[in-house]
Amino acid sequence: MNWLKKLLGLGLPCMFNTLTGLYCPGCGGTRAVRSLLREDLRMSFQYHPLVLYTVFVIILEIILRFLSRCFKRPMDHNKRVRFFILTGAAVVVVNWIFKNYMLVIKGVDLLPVMK
Repeated sequence: MNWLKKLLGLGLPCMFNTLTGLYCPGCGGTRAVRSLLREDLRMSFQYHPLVLYTVFVIILEIILRFLSRCFKRPMDHNKRVRFFILTGAAVVVVNWIFKNYMLVIKGVDLLPVMK
């Protein structure tokens, strides 16, 4: 487990943020995973909501595929997967716009440094 702490403890600077001063679409993702591993769901969502969305989608997919097999009722997983991917892309875009709006217009940094 020590190797995992070392790996997640690395904080590489974001080139997009360094060059522009704005958040990139993925800014906060590593901190969101670290917060999730610490069971801090609120901060994980604040850092990047895609992480919790992904966990939710994976759990839902496991349940739906299990139920599909149990009841021997084939489901069209491809349509649902496309929906989940498009929704995830929308989450990233909305998150990116909102965080940059808060940073530039309101002067609020929603990605504080982790303690």
